[in-house]
Amino acid sequence: MIFGFRISEPVIAQSKTTTSEQSFSTGLQENRWYKNVVIYNLELDTFKDSDGNGIGDFQGLIQQLDYLDVLGVDVIWLAPFQPSPRQDNGYDISDYYGVNPIYGTSGDFSEFMHEAEKRGMRVIMDLVVNHTSDQHPWFQEARQSMNSKYRSWYVWSEERPKDWNKGMVFPGVQQETWTFDKKAGAYYSHRFYRFQPDLNFSNTEVQTEVQKVMGHWLRSGVAGFRLDAVPFIIEDPYSDRENPTHRFQLLKELLRFIGWRKGDAVVLGEANVEPGEEVEYFGKEGNGMSLMFNFYANQHLFYALATGQINEFTNALQATKSIPEASQWANFLRNHDELDLGRLTEEQRDEVYQAFGPKKNMQLYDRGIRRRLAPMLGNRKQLELAYSLLFSLPGTPVIRYGDEIGMGDDLSLKERNAVRTPMQWSNEPNAGFSEASKTDRPVIDEGQYSYHQVNVAAQRRNPNSLLNWTAKMIRLRKECPEVGLGDWTILDLNSPHVLAIKYDWKGSQLVMIHNFSKEPQQVQIKSDVASGKKLVNLIEEKENTVNKEGVYQFNLEEYGYQWYRVGGVMRN
Repeated sequence: MIFGFRISEPVIAQSKTTTSEQSFSTGLQENRWYKNVVIYNLELDTFKDSDGNGIGDFQGLIQQLDYLDVLGVDVIWLAPFQPSPRQDNGYDISDYYGVNPIYGTSGDFSEFMHEAEKRGMRVIMDLVVNHTSDQHPWFQEARQSMNSKYRSWYVWSEERPKDWNKGMVFPGVQQETWTFDKKAGAYYSHRFYRFQPDLNFSNTEVQTEVQKVMGHWLRSGVAGFRLDAVPFIIEDPYSDRENPTHRFQLLKELLRFIGWRKGDAVVLGEANVEPGEEVEYFGKEGNGMSLMFNFYANQHLFYALATGQINEFTNALQATKSIPEASQWANFLRNHDELDLGRLTEEQRDEVYQAFGPKKNMQLYDRGIRRRLAPMLGNRKQLELAYSLLFSLPGTPVIRYGDEIGMGDDLSLKERNAVRTPMQWSNEPNAGFSEASKTDRPVIDEGQYSYHQVNVAAQRRNPNSLLNWTAKMIRLRKECPEVGLGDWTILDLNSPHVLAIKYDWKGSQLVMIHNFSKEPQQVQIKSDVASGKKLVNLIEEKENTVNKEGVYQFNLEEYGYQWYRVGGVMRN
């Protein structure tokens, strides 16, 4: 497929069920739209500038919706776009109900929502309610007087708490989590930067206001929220900073409100938790957050990519397997933050550093790497392996803008801004992103990842480009609903390098095989896995049948990957 030509999606027939109960259960599963979609994360600032001021905006995004449509994007996840001093990429919000004028007007937002809906795309937006900007009118009023209505909307202490410098989200950059405010005459809590004071969710007025914010944007047409920093929203701010008490009832109330306002709305939660802790976030009956990022598996995936050894990654997948039927993991490779490796051992983390971020300026917060995927991996074969894995892992795939063309990073920028450079549309000035003489964020204009070498326009015309390959894999993922809806099993191949996952759903089976090694591998699968049927390769025109010994044999090249459907076609 050459990128730019629209391809109709296959129609998947519904199989008949033997009982009304089975039919009801199947219907519920298939109506959970978030289970078989591709989510695309972007920031307005850096996506497309329509008015020449050097900053991306809603009209620019509208101009590129056809690009996202043809790529195969189902859901656009928007980074914060509300009014903000933009000291933290818009995550320091000063008005929850508006649109930052640099991105356009409320009318521009409405037009964008209309155009996205025309193309069958849903929109989810960042909901940042753990903290506000210190420029928010609520905080400015709270500082004025102990008697201010908004004083109790934030978290204060007259004395400096003993753990004033504990529990920092950005170690090495942050100095404290409690800061003294002269005007208020007290210390205020901030888990993030000092210009982002924490909201007090113990206050019912704060809870009610956040519900109004959610109701406002749901009414505006969004399909749900990516909920930022979930554990910090629900923690008791006066408990131990490094081992806080979490009040999950607060989360349940937020989610219940969203369900009342819009029944099919989703919440994609950012909660970097250990296996077993996700139960309270998903809800024991699946009545919690619809999706959560699988940070635990992600970190062990990068350990596997760095070492070629799959054992720890396999264990991580197994450890995060048991979740409610209604719930779903969101899988990703890179996002807008650092590659967080905090769940790995120190030795494991050092191995990932050595492979993907050996220089000190590539590392961040004593736990992560601040690079994009393409320069980290450095070669096309391993890049394809990583994305084939992303689209074939149990859950919903989330991709970061620009990764579909293999964009690089700018390590001269501070902290996480290294991976937040303008989208590279063409080899025209400013990467075709803006006609301004100078862009708000610098484009990458030097080296092998410069926009002269890496851009959408060039890759559209190249049938072998990463962009066209990615579009093909997204289409293939949509032809494999088993991945989002089915039961899955990791097959024992007796290999330290090759991962094989089998999916079962409504009588159909898939087998996905990935070689993490830089050396070719040969593996075998017992014939009873597919009951003696042929395995049809979904990527190449090949079939695999049982040999004389009664096994399927696979030859995988270095970083090779293969997707097979058992029997050749989906059962109707």
